[in-house]
Amino acid sequence: MHVKPFLLSALSSATSGGRRYHVWMGSLTLIILVGAYAYSVQLRYGLGVTGMSDHVSWGLYISNFTFLVGLAAAAVILVLPAYILEDVDFSQAVLMAEAVAVAALVMCLSFVVVDLGNPLGSWHLMPGIGHLNWPRSLLAWDVIVLNGYLALNLIIPFYILYSHYAGRTPDKKKYLPWMYVAVMWAVSIHLVTAFLLAGLPARPFWNTALLGPRFLASAFTAGPAFVIVLLWFIRRETRYDIADGTFAKLALVTTVAAQVNLVMLISELFYKFYWPTEHGINARYLFLGLGEHHALVPWIWTAIALNVLATVALMIHPVRRNPRWLMPACATLFVGIWIEKGIGLVIPGFIPSPLGEIVEYTPTWVELCVTAGIWALGLFVLTVLVRVALPIELGEARSPYLEPGPTTRVVRPRSTRARHDDVRPVRTR
Repeated sequence: MHVKPFLLSALSSATSGGRRYHVWMGSLTLIILVGAYAYSVQLRYGLGVTGMSDHVSWGLYISNFTFLVGLAAAAVILVLPAYILEDVDFSQAVLMAEAVAVAALVMCLSFVVVDLGNPLGSWHLMPGIGHLNWPRSLLAWDVIVLNGYLALNLIIPFYILYSHYAGRTPDKKKYLPWMYVAVMWAVSIHLVTAFLLAGLPARPFWNTALLGPRFLASAFTAGPAFVIVLLWFIRRETRYDIADGTFAKLALVTTVAAQVNLVMLISELFYKFYWPTEHGINARYLFLGLGEHHALVPWIWTAIALNVLATVALMIHPVRRNPRWLMPACATLFVGIWIEKGIGLVIPGFIPSPLGEIVEYTPTWVELCVTAGIWALGLFVLTVLVRVALPIELGEARSPYLEPGPTTRVVRPRSTRARHDDVRPVRTR
């Protein structure tokens, strides 16, 4: 009975807003269209219009894919304490984190599609039509975990939001078991991606048992950092209150994960350079260059500098507790992890080749435009999901079939920033 008004309310929330909202969505749409045009060029002429080659077969697309898988998995940082441990502070922000996971997974799948060259080639992965080759193929595992995690992050928040819209308390028996599944699934999507790289014996740069843990550490660094910036923007621009304790806990998680990520990076550097062998030639190309070939050296050292700078800043308690410094530190950390885990991880695995040939990679305008279009698509999806969720969580969007409650009570936001007139009615049953 409430489904049709729920969908109409969601459509109204997503399409209405002030001038800045429409400028933002219009700008994202324009970037998406530019990316679509670049992708049409790639479809017409093939992957030859990209900077990839027989020597470097994974470029900017898969680099972003490996990073975004971690961004999607990081939603577990809020899901676990909010739904399973019933932490009140995290519960205020968990739906936003799941929106980030959905947007990141949409971008992940988009990057995989554009990397295929011709999307029609994916038919053989469809069960019943092609041959998925599961469980032998790690790629099949990757397809299953990505689509499964996307389904979980769509269905569970939909049920919770729909229950709130219909004036009901969500039944824990219906969604809590799936939350446990989602927590394990979040870890699996990143580990499977790491195993996909580490399982290639001809690529010694990825042949390390530390690759999976490094993937998780970087995910639990960049993900919460992005969520912190998103929550800060939501609290500043809307009436949706997010307690200061939420930022404090997320900042602490980000700081610890950033420290662990740096320790693992130092361990990798020690392993590669303390007693160098021929298997470490890819690392030497990445960090020091080989002769006149040093295209990635400025990128990786920039990433390390950003990571160290942001981690040290977050380790200083007055800095971490001050939003004026916390937001730039989180943004800096996010960019640093993006470079390190994307460009600094995927591309050096191919340079030099197993035969010792050095063919450097430089993305073309087609790849840059397609990448920008997919990121704009992800931000578009994230904005729509947040825009739909906020009115329901604020109590502004409710089913017209609800009967007025006998009484109402006033709930004041718990944040010290709230004003006395910033109140909202909540129905009691």
